[in-house]
Amino acid sequence: MILFPAIDLKDGQCVRLELGEMQRATVFNDDPAAQARAFEEAGFEWLHLVDLNGAFAGRPVNADAVRAILDAVSLPVQLGGGIRDMATIEHWLDQGVRRVILGTVAVRDPELVRQACRAFEGRIAVGIDAKGGKVAVQGWAETSDLDVIELAKRFEDAGVAVIIHTDIDRDGVLKGLNIDATLQLANAISIPVIASGGLAGMEDIERLLEPDCAILEGAISGRALYDGRLDAAAALARIREARQQAG
Repeated sequence: MILFPAIDLKDGQCVRLELGEMQRATVFNDDPAAQARAFEEAGFEWLHLVDLNGAFAGRPVNADAVRAILDAVSLPVQLGGGIRDMATIEHWLDQGVRRVILGTVAVRDPELVRQACRAFEGRIAVGIDAKGGKVAVQGWAETSDLDVIELAKRFEDAGVAVIIHTDIDRDGVLKGLNIDATLQLANAISIPVIASGGLAGMEDIERLLEPDCAILEGAISGRALYDGRLDAAAALARIREARQQAG
């Protein structure tokens, strides 16, 4: 189980939204690169970055902040938000991003996802953001009629590295992960799944380490890490302990 700390970028700052609403943003660090270094020093194995402005604009907006993070750390980085064409995918992979996350375009141009998976094997993730079980797009501003599992199954044979499943109704409000919905998705497909949205504390970490969650690649944590409800050292130590016990 991998715990991915989230750095959500808005206007060049590290923020957390509540329920995906841009006007409900809390600034946690005005130096995203410093935040990335702090996560690396804490012992995290990956970083999860989202260009929030880019998700709404449909193009990269916080590119300078992303590049500063890439220069600041040696951790592998996955990046989403405003990545809607092959040129942008290629650009970020060339810049050193390990995986790009395709969200809106997975709904609107699934063939692009397939082309990207063929061109960049193992480096394309699909972000499926769910609101009431339906897929949201355009920075969560619009909800489609598409079911989460239905969308995921469209990419079963595409070579997608991982699917990031976010429950928007829980994101940033510390209600706890929607484990049931995430496991329902993970058990319906062969693509690895990462849980996101609502991770609130050690209770969630313990739940993720139970046997039925072994199918998941990991989970993303944002606000709980920033406001101290989840102690990074304790969480990472517990995950290491579980790995050792599993052999």
